[in-house]
Amino acid sequence: MPLTLSDVDRFEASRPRLEAIAYRLLGSASEAEDAVQDTFLRWQAADVDRIEVPEAWLTKVLTNLCLNQLTSARARRETYVGEWLPEPLLVGDPMLGPADTAEQRESVSYAVLAVMERLSPNERAVYVLREAFDYPHREIAEILDITEAASQQIFHRAKKHVAAGKARTEIDEAEARRIVEEFLAAATSGRTEPLVRLLTGDAIAIGDGGGKVPARARAFEGALAVATFMRGLFKPSTAKRKVIGGSPDVYATTANGVPAAVAVLDGRVVGIMCLEVTAEGITAFRNQVNPDKLERATRHWAATDHGEPLLTAAF
Repeated sequence: MPLTLSDVDRFEASRPRLEAIAYRLLGSASEAEDAVQDTFLRWQAADVDRIEVPEAWLTKVLTNLCLNQLTSARARRETYVGEWLPEPLLVGDPMLGPADTAEQRESVSYAVLAVMERLSPNERAVYVLREAFDYPHREIAEILDITEAASQQIFHRAKKHVAAGKARTEIDEAEARRIVEEFLAAATSGRTEPLVRLLTGDAIAIGDGGGKVPARARAFEGALAVATFMRGLFKPSTAKRKVIGGSPDVYATTANGVPAAVAVLDGRVVGIMCLEVTAEGITAFRNQVNPDKLERATRHWAATDHGEPLLTAAF
C-alpha cells in the first residue's frame, strides 16, 4: 500500500533523530544519510497501519542496518590507506543531534567517536542509544534482541572503554576561538618552543587523507614530535600549494563540540583540524583532509555565516 502524506510526514519528523543516531553509530555523515534512506525504503514497504509505535520501529530498523554496516566497515577499514578518522561535523549541523546534557555532547565529540571505533557493534549501539538518547535498557534490549540484563552489562563495559580513552574539557565558542588563535599563532611563528608550551607531554597528531591527500600513515606522538610536525605543516611550500590547489583561508570554529581550525579554498572545505583540549593543554590534533569526508562540511559552510578568516595559509 502506498504511503500517505501523513505517513511520509511521520517519517520526516523522525529523520533528524535517526540521522543523529546513525552518525554516532557509523562516524560518517554520508553513510548515516544512506542508512536513514534505507530505513525510509523499509518504512515505505511496510504495512505502517499495523506498526503500533513508529518511533520504536524506525529506531530498530535503523540500528540493525547500522550494525550490519559496521560489520562490513570494519573489513573495509583494514584496507584503508593510512589512519581512519570519523567525518567531522561543523557547529550547527543538525546531524550532531541533541546537546542538552554533558553526556549528549560528549557522545558526539571527535575523541569519543574515535574511541568508539574500538568497541564492538553491539557495544557501540548500546552506548549511543543509552548515553546520547536516553533509551531505557528495556527498549534497547528489544531493538537489539538481547536481554535487559545484557544491555546493562554491555553499556557498563562500553562506558568503561570510552572513559578510558577520553580526556576532554568542555569549551564554549569564545574559548574555542581563543585556543585556535593561540595555536595558529604558535604554529606560524616558525619556532617549535611556543607550540610545545601549548601541548601536553603525550600529545598526538593524526591525519586522515584516505589515500587521496598526503597524510602520514602513523600518528606523531609526544609534544616535541607533534610541535615539529605542526611547524612544518604551516611552513610555506610550493609543493603544498600544488597539492591543495592554492592557499586556503583558515577559520576558527568548533566541530563535534571541540575547537577546530577549518581550511577553506574557493568555498570548499579542504581540511578540518580538531583540537582535543584538557586542563593541561592540547592533547590531540585530529586532522581530516580526505575530500570524501568533507563534502557535508562544505555544504554546511556554504549555508552559514562564518566571519573572517584568522589567516591565509602561506603554503
